Amino acid sequence: MFGKLLLEHRRAAGWTQERLAEASGLSVRALRELEHGRARAAQQRSSEVLADALGLTGGDREFFLTVAKQGRRRNPALAAQVAATCSLPAPVADLSGRESELDQLSAKVAEGGGVVAIVGQAGVGKTALAVTAADRWRVDFPDGSYAVDLRGMDEEPLSPRAALDRLLRALDVAPGQVPASESERSALLRMLLAGRKVLLLLDNAADEAQVRPLLVTGPGCLTLITCRRTLAGLEGARWLGLEPLSDGGATGLLAKIIGADRVRAEPGAARELVELCGYLPLAVRIAGNRLATRPQWSLAHLADRLRDEGTRLRALAAGDLQLRSAFDLSYRAVSAGARRLFRRLATVPGADFGLELAGVVSGASDADVREHLDELVDASLLQATAEPERHQFHDLIRLFAEERFEAEEDPAARDTVLVHLLDKAADAARLFYPEAPETGRFGSRDEGARWLDVEGENWIAAQRVAARKGWHREVSDLAVALHWYSDGRSAQRPWLEIFSLGAAAASELGNAGDEAKLLNFVGWACSVCLDDEEGAVAAHRRALEIATRIGDRTEQAWASIYLGQVLRYVGRSDEAFEYAKRGYESADELPFWDGQNSARNAYGRSLLAAGRQSEALAVHRAVLADAERLAADTYPGLHRMLKALTLRAIGDVLGDLAEWREAAGYYRTSRWLSWEGGFASMEAICAFREGRAWREAGAFEEARECLALAVELSPEPSFSARREQALAELALLPDA
Repeated sequence: MFGKLLLEHRRAAGWTQERLAEASGLSVRALRELEHGRARAAQQRSSEVLADALGLTGGDREFFLTVAKQGRRRNPALAAQVAATCSLPAPVADLSGRESELDQLSAKVAEGGGVVAIVGQAGVGKTALAVTAADRWRVDFPDGSYAVDLRGMDEEPLSPRAALDRLLRALDVAPGQVPASESERSALLRMLLAGRKVLLLLDNAADEAQVRPLLVTGPGCLTLITCRRTLAGLEGARWLGLEPLSDGGATGLLAKIIGADRVRAEPGAARELVELCGYLPLAVRIAGNRLATRPQWSLAHLADRLRDEGTRLRALAAGDLQLRSAFDLSYRAVSAGARRLFRRLATVPGADFGLELAGVVSGASDADVREHLDELVDASLLQATAEPERHQFHDLIRLFAEERFEAEEDPAARDTVLVHLLDKAADAARLFYPEAPETGRFGSRDEGARWLDVEGENWIAAQRVAARKGWHREVSDLAVALHWYSDGRSAQRPWLEIFSLGAAAASELGNAGDEAKLLNFVGWACSVCLDDEEGAVAAHRRALEIATRIGDRTEQAWASIYLGQVLRYVGRSDEAFEYAKRGYESADELPFWDGQNSARNAYGRSLLAAGRQSEALAVHRAVLADAERLAADTYPGLHRMLKALTLRAIGDVLGDLAEWREAAGYYRTSRWLSWEGGFASMEAICAFREGRAWREAGAFEEARECLALAVELSPEPSFSARREQALAELALLPDA
């Protein structure tokens, strides 16, 4: 991203690399490495020198330096892996009969780009056309081409919030800097793409509401949408209605797949075959693949099989099920093991799956599963995703797989993958408990985290399915297990839904203890993930009510701790202090790492708000001392987080006492610990408070450095208030 930005500014200035090298003092080789992406980003001084040489000012300069900083901080391999999840799919090599539609699309784009929607029935080839067009136009969009499958036919289509998360991360936004709300994510996407030439393919859209927050409509940008619906309510869009292929186009596609000689040898059978396929490209392609892999078959033989109503869709013109004959033909042509895997994969609840889940549903060895997956991909019954060894169904083929499961499998087999996902997710999540050892089915805590990340959509979907099936124990157990894992990952999962499902399940079980615990988690999700403080207050009050009724002192303490925080956020300071004090007085009943530290720090912050600085300082320093003394009782990540939070709290007290230099030192240590732990939001807060402390102390250069970092770590619009505060502090500094 930085290399593209540098190249864009150099070309806008009309400079050669040699001239920029002379103006900046960097070597031509260094500039070439940056522009070609072989060097991820310039060092801080180099990026500033380049900005000066190019004459960048205002927002252009700020964005240039922000991108350079982010490039220095991110892991290139991880960033490339994330970006791959939004890469354009490979175009089909044998697209046929769509020359006119490609010309129409090009004309619509030439009229002004903006938003172009390709609409039509299932299997008509919308995605193939869109991907081919996007691949041809790559050169016209030098700032990137991205694609997101919106899964519009799924029971749970991809939410705009999740799609925005993928796009922002593909654009190199760190996970901790992705805003919580959909509107903020949408605004950040527009800000990042302002002034850039980008193509965005939104494939398989569900409706207008799903795509509106994702639209890229700036000058020079193009959003290409595919959808079964017309999306008539989409403002400012152009439409291309895609109809089935003509006879010649469908026959031409068949010839590209099986060879023109075979089509010329049986022209009548070829015409009948594509007619039986409804001239739909997907059906023609599947039939063609069967002929290509069975050279001994004649076209007449295949047409005869399709002509038989027992082997084709019962209602050829009946909407989404019109491809059953082609699917069934492809299904019957693969091996028995591949067929068994195919129909059992219909029980995977998420959008895609890897070798592990394929093995779980089939019970076969890894070697056999790989062989069967390859066979299904070759038969066009599965699609490979951008991630290695992960696969997915086409929407309609998933429906067909469901049909085959219902017809051929024991219904009890549907539960196999659900049990696996729920149990394994809970096991992985428990590794993040404060005193959990790294043992069990995972080799390490990092391994458990990777599994939870990779299979996130599947275990979340499994919890939803389990809730509908009335598996209350499994649903609540998983939600309880996920609490500590969710800490620090507030923007990555739908935590409010996860914990709400758990609380409802606990209520159905009559398990008041777990219900109170999960309502506290619901309140956390309201506050931290969605900025819904009133919703948080309601959830914590309900948790406190239940915990008090059953005498659960642990959850009473936690509800008091949380209420002490959220009530302070909504301005009810006196009530907040009373709850914080109550939580503090109950803290001795909690293990240090399981909540006692949180209760004590929360009370310290309330003491500070009440103007009792010396008492607050004593509380926080005691927590810090205990954290060091008990460090061996937990894992390094949790210790680092608590230490960073406590040091920041001490800095807050010292700042309130106007001991600015000492406060700045505490903030700096907290900032470095936050950076080491990947806690970007905490790092930004510390950078701002450290910068303010240095300004108050008269150390203006140190202040400038920290406040600039705070601005950099608080991009609009996700942290707009924090950003404005940092900019206001910078404005108070004397000119350098």
